[in-house]
Amino acid sequence: MPEEKPYEAPSPLPPNATSPSSDQSVASPSAQAESSSDFNIGEEYGTAKKNLPPIKILGICAAVVIVVVAVTSFLQRPKPSASGAIDEVTAVEIPNQNSVMVAINVSLKNTSEKPLWIQSMKAEIATPEKTYSDDAAAAVDLDRYYQALPALKEHAQAPLKLEEKVDVGAQAQGTMIVSFPVTLDVFNNRKSLTVTIWPDRQPLPLIFTK
Repeated sequence: MPEEKPYEAPSPLPPNATSPSSDQSVASPSAQAESSSDFNIGEEYGTAKKNLPPIKILGICAAVVIVVVAVTSFLQRPKPSASGAIDEVTAVEIPNQNSVMVAINVSLKNTSEKPLWIQSMKAEIATPEKTYSDDAAAAVDLDRYYQALPALKEHAQAPLKLEEKVDVGAQAQGTMIVSFPVTLDVFNNRKSLTVTIWPDRQPLPLIFTK
């Protein structure tokens, strides 16, 4: 029968040696987390550089949008509902008042697609020192002014009345009377005379200058 060898304990490992099984040990949870999270968050969600079109294309698109908006706004902008002009102007000095009364003949044509009604009228003069404005006198008062200052009637027409209707394509002519606190000499040497007429329910006034 074979001779049994006595039991020998395994010799201890050197200090720097590792157990053979240590290379096959399972990684710690923290190491696994680091390994599994080894990706670029920017690549995962994308960046402007990767996802957006080139800057030149964006610039061209923006320019096209701006041009389209500008053209649309231009075509849809409010337009005056009539055309016209200041015709004859007659100014008479009011005695002892350093003021003038002015009869202004105005003609206008309805160029809109609807009838219009005159809502308000006023005139303004610009002098080298200052500007002055006055609302048109009521039509019923014109005869009284003509009697007091007959020269006003020299070129007068029928009164241009508030609420007067001007049909589509029709013309209207008439006289409005205003007064300004200036002498006749200052009025005659004015820089400009402007008449502003507001048609009812229109976005823009009619402005005539002479």
